[in-house]
Amino acid sequence: MEKIKWVINQMSVTDDQRLGIMSLRNVRQARDFHKSFPQYTVTPLARLDGMAKRLGVANIFVKDESFRFGLNAFKVLGGSFAMARYIASEMHKDVSEMTYDYLTSERFREEFGQATFFTATDGNHGRGVAWAAGKLGQKAVVHMPKGSSRQRYDNIAKEGAQVTIEEVNYDDCVRMAAAQARETVHGVIVQDTAWDGYEEIPSWIMQGYGTMASEASEQLRENEANRPSHVFVQAGVGSLAGAVVGYFTNLYPENPPKFIVMEASAADCLYRSALAGDGVPRSVEGDLSTIMAGLACGEPNTISWDILRNHVDAFLSCPDWVCAKGMRMLAVPLKGDPKVISGESGAVGMGVLASIMGNDYYKELRDALKLDRFSKVLMFSTEGNTDSEKFRSIVWDGEYPSVETSC
Repeated sequence: MEKIKWVINQMSVTDDQRLGIMSLRNVRQARDFHKSFPQYTVTPLARLDGMAKRLGVANIFVKDESFRFGLNAFKVLGGSFAMARYIASEMHKDVSEMTYDYLTSERFREEFGQATFFTATDGNHGRGVAWAAGKLGQKAVVHMPKGSSRQRYDNIAKEGAQVTIEEVNYDDCVRMAAAQARETVHGVIVQDTAWDGYEEIPSWIMQGYGTMASEASEQLRENEANRPSHVFVQAGVGSLAGAVVGYFTNLYPENPPKFIVMEASAADCLYRSALAGDGVPRSVEGDLSTIMAGLACGEPNTISWDILRNHVDAFLSCPDWVCAKGMRMLAVPLKGDPKVISGESGAVGMGVLASIMGNDYYKELRDALKLDRFSKVLMFSTEGNTDSEKFRSIVWDGEYPSVETSC
């Protein structure tokens, strides 16, 4: 069976100019914007004491994003805030003026009119953009890569967006959306990856993701855990990872947690970049076939990469069985632990931690990360059950089994 691959980060650091994107002030602005929505609530932080004892760590906390705005995933945080920042810049206003009440008012429609927001997605980001556009009276056009789930397509279409499934991979869908935005009056692409000449909106999306990290930090204090010793976060293009790593590095500048970034092995561009060790980001081409659809991205976000190369302790490349293992462990918890319904892209952290702690094949990694009985681990279940057929085939029927040593 294919194993988890890892590389301990030994890249030289840069001047860290990108870290300021995730300043506490910028994240506070994003959270204030999200709080203005009537649908806003803080998503749960599941405390898995039974699992922590079984795996041999002090605490395991899982931020459960299946409750986010009723959309079953965290992605709406980034897309909605980026839309607000874009509208504010177009109107020469401060984003603090972009409250939900104002953005849904007749006055706003008269002053701004309508824009068309283009994006590419495996499902969750596109649904978030479509939902936000619908709520704010804007238009959305969404392109999905080949092999996308019909259920995820339907969820986007229900939000009123124009949506298509294309016969190309995710990165080519991004290029398609960008080209159409350039050709459309009042058109703009809202994408969480960055490239030369397209950096402002991705940075705003990352700040939107900071709401999730900010909530988690407060909830850890409420649980008397305070600073996590280890943060496990998954990566596609790396925007979420950069947002989480950036936020916690700014929150604990003198003593940051250890950061572990996890990717699908079919799209492990960050792992390959770290393995090369020269600081130059690498891309992965091809179909990027993995059940972790939200992580099936082969071209790194250049903004996020700068944060990650400077602050991440280890980059991991994970086969599909890892997230399947995590899905089953979270869905059927130990007695006394809360249940977390986590989708394929959300559960990889649980599968990784269980493997590192339960299989001596990973002892070198476990020791390098200093994972032990004193460790306080934070991870993010970034989506719930967003593809019910795939979820059942994994959790009910045992698809993608793990034959590793049991934990």
